[in-house]
Amino acid sequence: MEDLKKKLQDEITALEKELHVDLPREIARARALGDLSENAEYHAAKERQSYVDARLSQVRKRMREWAMVDLTKIPRGRVGLGSEVVVLDTKKDEEITYKLVTSEEADVNNGKISTTSPIGRGLLGKSIGDTVRIQIPGGTKEYEILKLATIHDLT
Repeated sequence: MEDLKKKLQDEITALEKELHVDLPREIARARALGDLSENAEYHAAKERQSYVDARLSQVRKRMREWAMVDLTKIPRGRVGLGSEVVVLDTKKDEEITYKLVTSEEADVNNGKISTTSPIGRGLLGKSIGDTVRIQIPGGTKEYEILKLATIHDLT
């Protein structure tokens, strides 16, 4: 979870630098070229400035929301945000390990799935020994939960 905070803070820092240092410099340079009505560089820099400003607002909002997450409300002994869960794919007889993370941290290739993904939503609230059937775009998955470590166990 600290990774997400660092990632968000790093993005805020980069966006603030671009918004308050880099883009004003580009806009000033483009203004110096003369006629603004036909100045593509000026218009591109102004568009980028609007985008960066909007993105900065989004990231700051996400950071505020994340700061208000009450870790005590995440269940113990059941799958929740931050849990690491080992499941058995009953159709393939294969064990898979997932870590449930926020959408910003999701990285399927490294076993990090979002709590808002079909599999993530299907696992939420389940316990060791539970069998779940999850509808995914490619069909249905059936998993048995073999092992579980919640955020409380991992911190």
